[in-house]
Amino acid sequence: MALEIIMPQLGLSMDKGRIARWVKQEGDQIKQGDVILEIESDKSIVEVEAVADGFLHILNKPDDGEIEVGRVIGFILKEGEKPPEKPTKDEQTSAESQTISHGTKQILDGKETEDQISSKRERIPVTPKARRKARELGVNLQLAVPTGTRGQITEKDVLEIVKRLTSENSQSEIQHTEKEIEEGKIDITPVARRLAEEKGIDILALAKAFPGKRIGKSDIERYLQNQKHESVSSLTSTLSPNTQKDSALYPPVLLKEEHQILPAYRKPISSTRALIAKRMNASARTYTPVTLMTKADATQLVWIRTSLKNKRKDGLVPSYNVLLAILVAHALKEHRDLNATLNGEEIIYWETINIGIAVDSPRGLLVPVLRNVSQKTLVELSQEAQEILTRAANGKSKPDELSGSTFTITNLGVQDIDFFTPIINPPECAVLGVGRMKKEMVFDEHDNGVVRIMLPLSLTFDHRLVDGAPAARFLKQVKQYVENPIPWLLP
Repeated sequence: MALEIIMPQLGLSMDKGRIARWVKQEGDQIKQGDVILEIESDKSIVEVEAVADGFLHILNKPDDGEIEVGRVIGFILKEGEKPPEKPTKDEQTSAESQTISHGTKQILDGKETEDQISSKRERIPVTPKARRKARELGVNLQLAVPTGTRGQITEKDVLEIVKRLTSENSQSEIQHTEKEIEEGKIDITPVARRLAEEKGIDILALAKAFPGKRIGKSDIERYLQNQKHESVSSLTSTLSPNTQKDSALYPPVLLKEEHQILPAYRKPISSTRALIAKRMNASARTYTPVTLMTKADATQLVWIRTSLKNKRKDGLVPSYNVLLAILVAHALKEHRDLNATLNGEEIIYWETINIGIAVDSPRGLLVPVLRNVSQKTLVELSQEAQEILTRAANGKSKPDELSGSTFTITNLGVQDIDFFTPIINPPECAVLGVGRMKKEMVFDEHDNGVVRIMLPLSLTFDHRLVDGAPAARFLKQVKQYVENPIPWLLP
Protein backbone atom coordinates (compact mmCIF):
# COMPACT_ATOMS: atom_id res chain seq x y z
CA MET A 1 0.00 0.00 0.00
CA ALA A 2 1.24 3.51 -0.86
CA LEU A 3 2.93 5.30 2.05
CA GLU A 4 1.90 8.92 2.37
CA ILE A 5 4.44 11.76 2.55
CA ILE A 6 2.84 14.59 4.50
CA MET A 7 3.76 18.17 5.24
CA PRO A 8 5.54 17.82 8.62
CA GLN A 9 5.23 20.16 11.57
CA LEU A 10 8.74 21.53 12.16
CA GLY A 11 7.90 23.63 15.19
CA LEU A 12 5.13 24.14 17.71
CA SER A 13 4.00 27.37 16.04
CA MET A 14 4.10 26.01 12.49
CA ASP A 15 0.74 25.38 10.81
CA LYS A 16 1.86 25.75 7.20
CA GLY A 17 5.04 25.10 5.25
CA ARG A 18 6.47 25.38 1.75
CA ILE A 19 8.30 22.85 -0.36
CA ALA A 20 11.70 24.42 -0.99
CA ARG A 21 12.70 21.68 -3.46
CA TRP A 22 12.42 17.97 -4.13
CA VAL A 23 15.89 16.45 -3.79
CA LYS A 24 14.63 13.25 -5.43
CA GLN A 25 12.55 13.40 -8.57
CA GLU A 26 9.33 11.77 -9.74
CA GLY A 27 9.78 8.02 -10.14
CA ASP A 28 13.18 7.88 -8.43
CA GLN A 29 13.95 4.76 -6.44
CA ILE A 30 14.62 5.77 -2.84
CA LYS A 31 15.83 4.03 0.28
CA GLN A 32 14.88 4.59 3.89
CA GLY A 33 16.93 7.48 5.27
CA ASP A 34 17.48 9.17 1.89
CA VAL A 35 16.83 12.92 1.89
CA ILE A 36 13.89 13.31 -0.49
CA LEU A 37 12.89 16.96 -0.10
CA GLU A 38 13.51 20.22 1.75
CA ILE A 39 10.71 21.97 3.64
CA GLU A 40 10.71 25.70 4.38
CA SER A 41 9.06 26.71 7.62
CA ASP A 42 8.75 30.24 8.96
CA LYS A 43 12.22 29.90 10.49
CA SER A 44 14.37 27.48 8.54
CA ILE A 45 14.78 24.93 5.79
CA VAL A 46 14.77 21.33 7.00
CA GLU A 47 15.62 18.15 5.11
CA VAL A 48 12.99 15.38 5.15
CA GLU A 49 14.11 11.77 4.90
CA ALA A 50 12.28 8.79 3.44
CA VAL A 51 10.78 6.52 6.10
CA ALA A 52 10.73 3.47 3.82
CA ASP A 53 12.13 2.03 0.58
CA GLY A 54 10.17 2.49 -2.62
CA PHE A 55 9.57 4.77 -5.59
CA LEU A 56 8.75 8.45 -5.25
CA HIS A 57 5.50 9.93 -6.52
CA ILE A 58 5.17 13.72 -6.16
CA LEU A 59 1.86 15.54 -5.68
CA ASN A 60 2.88 19.09 -4.75
CA LYS A 61 5.68 21.20 -6.17
CA PRO A 62 7.60 24.21 -4.81
CA ASP A 63 5.47 26.71 -6.72
CA ASP A 64 2.31 25.47 -4.98
CA GLY A 65 2.98 27.93 -2.16
CA GLU A 66 2.07 27.30 1.48
CA ILE A 67 0.65 23.90 2.36
CA GLU A 68 -1.11 23.04 5.61
CA VAL A 69 0.67 20.77 8.07
CA GLY A 70 -0.59 17.20 7.74
CA ARG A 71 -1.54 17.41 4.05
CA VAL A 72 -0.36 14.68 1.70
CA ILE A 73 2.31 16.01 -0.66
CA GLY A 74 3.50 12.73 -2.16
CA PHE A 75 3.70 8.95 -1.86
CA ILE A 76 6.29 6.22 -1.54
CA LEU A 77 5.13 3.39 -3.80
CA LYS A 78 6.09 -0.24 -4.05
CA GLU A 79 7.45 -1.47 -7.37
CA GLY A 80 4.67 -1.57 -9.96
CA GLU A 81 2.17 0.09 -7.63
CA LYS A 82 -0.03 2.82 -9.09
CA PRO A 83 -0.33 6.08 -7.14
CA PRO A 84 -3.70 6.93 -5.57
CA GLU A 85 -5.70 9.65 -7.25
CA LYS A 86 -4.93 13.06 -5.82
CA PRO A 87 -7.95 14.41 -3.91
CA THR A 88 -9.03 18.02 -4.30
CA LYS A 89 -8.44 20.35 -1.39
CA ASP A 90 -12.13 20.24 -0.45
CA GLU A 91 -12.20 16.46 -0.66
CA GLN A 92 -9.10 16.13 1.50
CA THR A 93 -10.48 18.55 4.08
CA SER A 94 -13.75 16.68 4.12
CA ALA A 95 -11.96 13.36 4.52
CA GLU A 96 -9.89 14.75 7.39
CA SER A 97 -13.03 16.06 9.10
CA GLN A 98 -14.76 12.70 8.75
CA THR A 99 -11.69 10.90 10.12
CA ILE A 100 -11.53 13.23 13.12
CA SER A 101 -15.23 12.88 13.77
CA HIS A 102 -15.05 9.08 13.52
CA GLY A 103 -11.89 8.97 15.66
CA THR A 104 -13.49 11.17 18.31
CA LYS A 105 -16.42 8.78 18.65
CA GLN A 106 -14.11 5.76 18.85
CA ILE A 107 -11.99 7.28 21.59
CA LEU A 108 -14.92 8.57 23.61
CA ASP A 109 -16.77 5.29 23.27
CA GLY A 110 -13.64 3.24 23.95
CA LYS A 111 -14.06 1.33 20.68
CA GLU A 112 -10.57 1.87 19.25
CA THR A 113 -9.03 -1.54 19.83
CA GLU A 114 -5.42 -2.66 19.74
CA ASP A 115 -6.19 -4.77 16.65
CA GLN A 116 -7.55 -1.71 14.82
CA ILE A 117 -4.43 0.30 15.65
CA SER A 118 -2.17 -2.62 14.74
CA SER A 119 -3.81 -3.06 11.34
CA LYS A 120 -2.78 0.49 10.40
CA ARG A 121 0.84 0.30 11.52
CA GLU A 122 2.19 -0.47 8.08
CA ARG A 123 0.84 2.80 6.74
CA ILE A 124 1.86 5.02 9.65
CA PRO A 125 5.51 5.59 10.61
CA VAL A 126 5.42 5.76 14.40
CA THR A 127 7.97 5.63 17.23
CA PRO A 128 7.76 2.74 19.74
CA LYS A 129 6.90 5.13 22.60
CA ALA A 130 4.09 6.66 20.58
CA ARG A 131 2.71 3.23 19.71
CA ARG A 132 2.71 2.18 23.38
CA LYS A 133 1.03 5.42 24.44
CA ALA A 134 -1.60 5.04 21.71
CA ARG A 135 -2.32 1.51 22.93
CA GLU A 136 -2.64 2.71 26.54
CA LEU A 137 -5.03 5.54 25.67
CA GLY A 138 -6.90 3.82 22.86
CA VAL A 139 -5.96 6.56 20.40
CA ASN A 140 -6.47 6.28 16.64
CA LEU A 141 -3.04 7.02 15.13
CA GLN A 142 -4.68 8.08 11.87
CA LEU A 143 -5.61 11.33 13.63
CA ALA A 144 -2.03 12.32 14.41
CA VAL A 145 -0.06 15.11 12.75
CA PRO A 146 3.52 13.74 12.74
CA THR A 147 6.22 16.07 14.06
CA GLY A 148 9.15 13.63 14.13
CA THR A 149 12.30 14.58 12.27
CA ARG A 150 11.65 11.80 9.77
CA GLY A 151 7.94 12.37 9.51
CA GLN A 152 7.03 9.80 12.13
CA ILE A 153 4.39 10.08 14.85
CA THR A 154 5.89 10.80 18.27
CA GLU A 155 4.53 10.34 21.79
CA LYS A 156 3.85 14.09 21.92
CA ASP A 157 1.64 13.75 18.82
CA VAL A 158 -0.42 11.05 20.52
CA LEU A 159 -0.97 13.22 23.59
CA GLU A 160 -1.91 16.12 21.32
CA ILE A 161 -4.69 13.99 19.80
CA VAL A 162 -6.17 13.33 23.22
CA LYS A 163 -5.91 17.00 24.15
CA ARG A 164 -7.55 18.11 20.91
CA LEU A 165 -10.36 15.57 20.99
CA THR A 166 -11.10 16.17 24.65
CA SER A 167 -11.32 19.89 23.92
CA GLU A 168 -13.62 19.29 20.94
CA ASN A 169 -15.90 17.08 23.01
CA SER A 170 -16.04 19.62 25.83
CA GLN A 171 -16.87 22.42 23.42
CA SER A 172 -19.71 20.45 21.91
CA GLU A 173 -21.27 19.95 25.35
CA ILE A 174 -20.72 23.42 26.87
CA GLN A 175 -22.82 26.28 25.53
CA HIS A 176 -22.85 29.76 26.99
CA THR A 177 -26.27 31.43 27.06
CA GLU A 178 -26.68 35.19 26.53
CA LYS A 179 -27.63 35.55 30.18
CA GLU A 180 -24.50 33.76 31.42
CA ILE A 181 -22.30 35.89 29.21
CA GLU A 182 -23.92 39.15 30.29
CA GLU A 183 -23.53 38.16 33.93
CA GLY A 184 -19.79 37.85 33.33
CA LYS A 185 -19.58 34.08 33.61
CA ILE A 186 -16.87 33.87 30.98
CA ASP A 187 -13.82 31.67 31.43
CA ILE A 188 -10.96 33.96 30.43
CA THR A 189 -7.43 34.26 31.78
CA PRO A 190 -6.40 37.52 33.49
CA VAL A 191 -3.75 38.21 30.86
CA ALA A 192 -6.28 37.66 28.05
CA ARG A 193 -8.82 39.93 29.77
CA ARG A 194 -6.26 42.74 30.08
CA LEU A 195 -5.23 42.35 26.46
CA ALA A 196 -8.86 42.43 25.32
CA GLU A 197 -9.43 45.64 27.28
CA GLU A 198 -6.27 47.21 25.81
CA LYS A 199 -7.38 46.36 22.26
CA GLY A 200 -10.98 47.45 22.85
CA ILE A 201 -12.42 43.99 22.21
CA ASP A 202 -15.91 43.27 23.51
CA ILE A 203 -15.85 40.28 25.92
CA LEU A 204 -19.31 39.28 24.69
CA ALA A 205 -17.98 38.99 21.14
CA LEU A 206 -15.10 36.85 22.39
CA ALA A 207 -17.41 34.50 24.23
CA LYS A 208 -19.47 34.04 21.08
CA ALA A 209 -16.34 33.46 19.01
CA PHE A 210 -14.97 30.83 21.46
CA PRO A 211 -18.02 29.17 23.05
CA GLY A 212 -17.32 26.80 25.93
CA LYS A 213 -13.57 27.51 25.86
CA ARG A 214 -11.21 29.07 28.38
CA ILE A 215 -10.08 32.13 26.46
CA GLY A 216 -6.34 32.75 26.53
CA LYS A 217 -3.93 35.30 25.09
CA SER A 218 -3.48 33.26 21.87
CA ASP A 219 -7.26 33.36 21.29
CA ILE A 220 -7.23 37.16 21.55
CA GLU A 221 -4.41 37.35 19.01
CA ARG A 222 -6.26 34.96 16.68
CA TYR A 223 -9.44 37.03 17.03
CA LEU A 224 -7.55 40.21 16.13
CA GLN A 225 -5.94 38.49 13.15
CA ASN A 226 -9.34 37.29 11.90
CA GLN A 227 -10.72 40.82 12.21
CA LYS A 228 -7.75 42.11 10.22
CA HIS A 229 -8.30 39.51 7.49
CA GLU A 230 -11.99 40.42 7.29
CA SER A 231 -11.09 44.10 6.84
CA VAL A 232 -8.62 43.30 4.07
CA SER A 233 -11.12 40.95 2.40
CA SER A 234 -13.80 43.65 2.30
CA LEU A 235 -11.35 46.05 0.67
CA THR A 236 -9.93 43.57 -1.83
CA SER A 237 -13.41 42.50 -2.91
CA THR A 238 -13.54 45.73 -4.95
CA LEU A 239 -10.31 44.88 -6.76
CA SER A 240 -9.90 42.74 -9.84
CA PRO A 241 -9.45 38.96 -9.33
CA ASN A 242 -5.84 39.19 -10.52
CA THR A 243 -4.87 41.54 -7.68
CA GLN A 244 -6.67 39.83 -4.81
CA LYS A 245 -3.92 37.31 -4.06
CA ASP A 246 -1.29 40.02 -3.65
CA SER A 247 -3.67 42.21 -1.66
CA ALA A 248 -4.15 39.49 0.93
CA LEU A 249 -0.41 39.58 1.62
CA TYR A 250 0.19 43.33 1.55
CA PRO A 251 -2.05 46.37 2.11
CA PRO A 252 -3.44 47.13 -1.39
CA VAL A 253 -1.91 50.08 -3.21
CA LEU A 254 -4.55 51.93 -5.24
CA LEU A 255 -2.93 54.25 -7.77
CA LYS A 256 -4.59 56.93 -9.85
CA GLU A 257 -4.76 56.12 -13.55
CA GLU A 258 -2.13 58.73 -14.46
CA HIS A 259 0.22 57.30 -11.84
CA GLN A 260 0.11 53.68 -12.91
CA ILE A 261 3.51 51.96 -12.91
CA LEU A 262 4.57 48.61 -14.27
CA PRO A 263 5.95 46.04 -11.82
CA ALA A 264 9.22 44.35 -12.79
CA TYR A 265 7.96 41.06 -11.36
CA ARG A 266 5.90 39.63 -8.53
CA LYS A 267 6.57 36.83 -6.09
CA PRO A 268 4.72 35.55 -3.05
CA ILE A 269 6.15 36.61 0.29
CA SER A 270 8.28 33.85 1.81
CA SER A 271 7.50 32.33 5.20
CA THR A 272 10.68 33.83 6.64
CA ARG A 273 9.98 37.32 5.28
CA ALA A 274 6.41 37.15 6.59
CA LEU A 275 7.70 36.21 10.05
CA ILE A 276 10.31 39.01 9.96
CA ALA A 277 7.62 41.52 8.97
CA LYS A 278 5.32 40.34 11.74
CA ARG A 279 8.00 40.46 14.44
CA MET A 280 9.41 43.82 13.36
CA ASN A 281 5.93 45.31 13.21
CA ALA A 282 5.18 43.95 16.68
CA SER A 283 8.45 45.42 17.96
CA ALA A 284 7.73 48.85 16.47
CA ARG A 285 4.14 48.95 17.81
CA THR A 286 4.79 47.48 21.26
CA TYR A 287 8.19 48.64 22.46
CA THR A 288 9.35 52.06 23.68
CA PRO A 289 12.83 52.00 22.15
CA VAL A 290 15.70 54.33 23.03
CA THR A 291 19.18 54.06 21.48
CA LEU A 292 22.46 54.95 23.20
CA MET A 293 25.74 55.15 21.29
CA THR A 294 29.41 55.06 22.24
CA LYS A 295 32.83 53.99 20.95
CA ALA A 296 35.12 51.41 22.50
CA ASP A 297 38.86 50.97 22.01
CA ALA A 298 39.01 47.50 20.43
CA THR A 299 42.79 47.39 19.94
CA GLN A 300 43.31 44.59 22.47
CA LEU A 301 40.32 42.68 21.11
CA VAL A 302 41.81 42.75 17.62
CA TRP A 303 45.18 41.68 19.02
CA ILE A 304 43.61 38.68 20.79
CA ARG A 305 41.83 37.48 17.66
CA THR A 306 44.93 37.96 15.51
CA SER A 307 47.00 35.96 18.03
CA LEU A 308 44.46 33.13 18.05
CA LYS A 309 44.37 33.13 14.27
CA ASN A 310 48.17 32.79 14.09
CA LYS A 311 48.49 30.15 16.81
CA ARG A 312 45.57 27.80 16.19
CA LYS A 313 46.32 25.03 13.72
CA ASP A 314 42.77 23.64 13.52
CA GLY A 315 41.36 26.73 11.80
CA LEU A 316 38.89 27.32 14.63
CA VAL A 317 39.16 31.09 15.00
CA PRO A 318 36.34 32.86 16.85
CA SER A 319 34.58 35.65 14.98
CA TYR A 320 34.25 39.09 16.51
CA ASN A 321 30.56 38.33 17.08
CA VAL A 322 31.52 35.36 19.27
CA LEU A 323 34.08 37.39 21.20
CA LEU A 324 31.53 40.14 21.74
CA ALA A 325 28.87 37.61 22.77
CA ILE A 326 31.11 36.44 25.63
CA LEU A 327 31.85 40.00 26.76
CA VAL A 328 28.17 40.99 26.55
CA ALA A 329 27.14 37.88 28.51
CA HIS A 330 29.50 38.77 31.35
CA ALA A 331 28.17 42.33 31.35
CA LEU A 332 24.58 40.98 31.50
CA LYS A 333 25.49 39.00 34.63
CA GLU A 334 26.16 42.35 36.30
CA HIS A 335 23.14 44.10 34.73
CA ARG A 336 20.18 41.71 34.91
CA ASP A 337 17.74 44.46 33.91
CA LEU A 338 18.90 44.07 30.30
CA ASN A 339 18.43 40.27 30.30
CA ALA A 340 14.69 40.47 30.91
CA THR A 341 11.24 40.22 29.33
CA LEU A 342 8.06 42.17 30.06
CA ASN A 343 5.25 39.65 30.52
CA GLY A 344 1.92 41.38 31.12
CA GLU A 345 2.18 43.09 34.49
CA GLU A 346 5.39 41.35 35.55
CA ILE A 347 9.02 41.39 34.46
CA ILE A 348 10.87 38.11 34.03
CA TYR A 349 14.61 38.30 34.75
CA TRP A 350 16.33 35.39 33.00
CA GLU A 351 18.98 33.39 34.83
CA THR A 352 20.22 31.88 31.57
CA ILE A 353 21.98 34.18 29.10
CA ASN A 354 21.29 33.16 25.49
CA ILE A 355 22.76 35.49 22.87
CA GLY A 356 21.14 35.73 19.45
CA ILE A 357 23.43 36.68 16.55
CA ALA A 358 21.68 38.36 13.61
CA VAL A 359 22.77 36.68 10.35
CA ASP A 360 22.08 37.72 6.77
CA SER A 361 21.00 34.61 4.84
CA PRO A 362 19.54 33.86 1.40
CA ARG A 363 16.16 33.59 3.14
CA GLY A 364 16.41 36.91 4.95
CA LEU A 365 17.41 37.90 8.47
CA LEU A 366 17.84 34.94 10.84
CA VAL A 367 18.88 35.04 14.50
CA PRO A 368 20.53 31.77 15.58
CA VAL A 369 21.06 31.47 19.31
CA LEU A 370 24.22 30.76 21.32
CA ARG A 371 23.02 29.21 24.58
CA ASN A 372 24.37 29.59 28.12
CA VAL A 373 27.12 31.87 26.80
CA SER A 374 28.41 32.94 30.21
CA GLN A 375 28.94 29.30 31.21
CA LYS A 376 31.07 28.26 28.22
CA THR A 377 34.72 28.64 27.34
CA LEU A 378 35.88 30.48 24.25
CA VAL A 379 36.74 27.19 22.52
CA GLU A 380 33.36 25.61 23.34
CA LEU A 381 31.46 28.64 22.12
CA SER A 382 33.58 28.93 18.97
CA GLN A 383 32.83 25.34 18.02
CA GLU A 384 29.11 25.79 18.63
CA ALA A 385 29.00 29.10 16.76
CA GLN A 386 30.89 27.77 13.75
CA GLU A 387 28.19 25.14 13.20
CA ILE A 388 25.01 27.09 13.82
CA LEU A 389 26.12 30.39 12.27
CA THR A 390 27.27 28.61 9.10
CA ARG A 391 23.94 26.82 8.84
CA ALA A 392 22.12 30.11 9.33
CA ALA A 393 24.19 31.90 6.67
CA ASN A 394 23.21 29.12 4.24
CA GLY A 395 19.54 29.27 5.26
CA LYS A 396 19.68 25.74 6.72
CA SER A 397 19.13 26.43 10.43
CA LYS A 398 17.34 23.85 12.55
CA PRO A 399 14.09 25.19 14.09
CA ASP A 400 15.33 24.97 17.69
CA GLU A 401 18.44 27.01 16.82
CA LEU A 402 16.34 30.10 16.10
CA SER A 403 14.45 30.52 19.36
CA GLY A 404 15.11 31.18 23.02
CA SER A 405 17.43 34.19 22.87
CA THR A 406 17.40 36.68 25.77
CA PHE A 407 19.61 39.35 24.11
CA THR A 408 20.67 39.97 20.51
CA ILE A 409 23.80 41.29 18.77
CA THR A 410 23.59 42.62 15.21
CA ASN A 411 26.75 43.59 13.33
CA LEU A 412 26.76 45.87 10.27
CA GLY A 413 30.46 46.68 10.39
CA VAL A 414 31.19 44.63 7.29
CA GLN A 415 28.79 46.93 5.38
CA ASP A 416 30.83 50.03 6.42
CA ILE A 417 28.11 51.18 8.81
CA ASP A 418 29.26 53.04 11.92
CA PHE A 419 26.22 53.78 14.12
CA PHE A 420 22.60 52.72 13.61
CA THR A 421 19.39 52.11 15.57
CA PRO A 422 18.85 48.34 15.75
CA ILE A 423 15.32 47.03 16.32
CA ILE A 424 14.64 45.01 19.46
CA ASN A 425 13.99 41.33 18.83
CA PRO A 426 10.75 40.45 20.72
CA PRO A 427 10.33 39.51 23.52
CA GLU A 428 13.80 40.67 24.55
CA CYS A 429 14.61 43.90 26.37
CA ALA A 430 17.57 45.13 24.32
CA VAL A 431 19.78 44.67 21.26
CA LEU A 432 23.40 45.73 20.68
CA GLY A 433 24.35 47.11 17.28
CA VAL A 434 28.02 46.79 16.25
CA GLY A 435 29.57 49.10 13.65
CA ARG A 436 32.79 48.96 11.64
CA MET A 437 36.15 49.02 13.36
CA LYS A 438 38.58 51.60 12.06
CA LYS A 439 41.80 53.29 13.12
CA GLU A 440 41.44 56.69 14.74
CA MET A 441 43.77 59.16 16.46
CA VAL A 442 43.03 59.16 20.19
CA PHE A 443 44.53 61.57 22.74
CA ASP A 444 45.37 60.60 26.32
CA GLU A 445 45.22 62.80 29.42
CA HIS A 446 48.60 64.29 28.46
CA ASP A 447 47.38 65.20 24.96
CA ASN A 448 49.62 62.58 23.42
CA GLY A 449 48.09 61.23 20.24
CA VAL A 450 48.07 57.53 19.50
CA VAL A 451 46.38 55.48 16.79
CA ARG A 452 43.81 53.02 18.20
CA ILE A 453 41.20 50.73 16.64
CA MET A 454 37.79 52.08 17.63
CA LEU A 455 34.53 50.10 17.63
CA PRO A 456 31.11 51.87 17.43
CA LEU A 457 28.41 50.39 19.69
CA SER A 458 24.67 51.18 19.54
CA LEU A 459 22.39 49.89 22.31
CA THR A 460 18.63 49.97 21.77
CA PHE A 461 16.63 49.16 24.91
CA ASP A 462 12.97 49.07 25.94
CA HIS A 463 12.34 52.08 28.17
CA ARG A 464 9.31 50.34 29.67
CA LEU A 465 11.64 47.92 31.46
CA VAL A 466 14.85 49.90 31.87
CA ASP A 467 15.60 53.56 32.48
CA GLY A 468 18.33 55.44 30.65
CA ALA A 469 20.87 55.44 33.48
CA PRO A 470 20.94 51.63 34.06
CA ALA A 471 21.08 51.08 30.29
CA ALA A 472 23.98 53.55 30.03
CA ARG A 473 25.82 51.74 32.84
CA PHE A 474 25.41 48.45 30.99
CA LEU A 475 26.78 49.92 27.75
CA LYS A 476 29.67 51.44 29.68
CA GLN A 477 30.39 48.00 31.18
CA VAL A 478 30.41 46.42 27.71
CA LYS A 479 32.79 49.15 26.53
CA GLN A 480 35.15 48.46 29.45
CA TYR A 481 35.14 44.72 28.71
CA VAL A 482 35.90 45.39 25.02
CA GLU A 483 38.81 47.63 26.02
CA ASN A 484 40.18 45.09 28.53
CA PRO A 485 38.95 41.70 27.22
CA ILE A 486 41.72 39.35 28.37
CA PRO A 487 40.24 38.44 31.82
CA TRP A 488 36.93 37.49 30.20
CA LEU A 489 38.13 35.76 27.05
CA LEU A 490 41.27 34.01 28.26
CA PRO A 491 40.67 33.04 31.92
